[in-house]
Amino acid sequence: MPFERQIRKIMKRNTLLSIAALFFFLPISRSFSQDAPLKDHVLFYSSFDGQLTAEVAVGDATLYTAESYKEAANAKAGLHNPDVVLAKNKGLEGDALHFTKKNTAAIYYNGSKNVGYSATSWSGSVSFWLQVDPEKELAPGYCDPINITDHQFNDAALWVDFTKGPQREFRLGVLGDLEVWNPENKNDATAIEKRTVTVKKPPFKTGKWTHIVITYSEVNTNKSICKLYLDGQFKGVVKDVNDPFTWEEEKAKIMLGLGYVGMMDELAVFDKPLDSNEVKAVYELKTGLKTLFN
Repeated sequence: MPFERQIRKIMKRNTLLSIAALFFFLPISRSFSQDAPLKDHVLFYSSFDGQLTAEVAVGDATLYTAESYKEAANAKAGLHNPDVVLAKNKGLEGDALHFTKKNTAAIYYNGSKNVGYSATSWSGSVSFWLQVDPEKELAPGYCDPINITDHQFNDAALWVDFTKGPQREFRLGVLGDLEVWNPENKNDATAIEKRTVTVKKPPFKTGKWTHIVITYSEVNTNKSICKLYLDGQFKGVVKDVNDPFTWEEEKAKIMLGLGYVGMMDELAVFDKPLDSNEVKAVYELKTGLKTLFN
């Protein structure tokens, strides 16, 4: 009997140790696997590391250049503006796209399929990094580092811009069909303000990479919500504005660097609106989203 009791004690102790070990490893396993689902939501990803072609694309992965967006039908694959280059080893990790002078050319990726557009309920996120000192580097006037639309900035367009000054502010713009929100195409500051998030003192400065995330949820429904994050921090929301975004999807474009001077890196589109924890997780990937795919 003493021997049997000793065996039972050993078995009980081993069982408890096994349970303790299970609980010890569960959080660790979660931490190593929590990014795996996020990888599965990437529709489009261009690291700009040694190439212009996107590493991940549901649609066309090619970067195009045209003299202007009015001349987009004559666009050519690749970079054809000497003032826009791949900057070797200047990126968040690896190379980056560098707009060395104010860009007036059309430089873009096709948006069709790559942004997951839906005419009934469109949700997703855009993530990218900028390195710029707005007060010292930007040329006079507005500039749009990113503009996603099938037409122009005020007609079914999702964008971020730097205002023209004198002190540069950073904005998220969510402007639906022009004929709905501004049918007379007037300079309606109140209507624009309702559809923008403005950051009066954005964290951009010389030598610093700043992370930008735009999330959009249920666009083209009466529950549309769009949010702006900078360096993992929530900065504002556009809601209770349910203008439709009516696109000819084959004409949609991810427009890059309109009037911009500075660097851009790690451009990605997700098929869902990232929550605040996911935004922070992407921000904390200091070597870029490629970490998710390694």
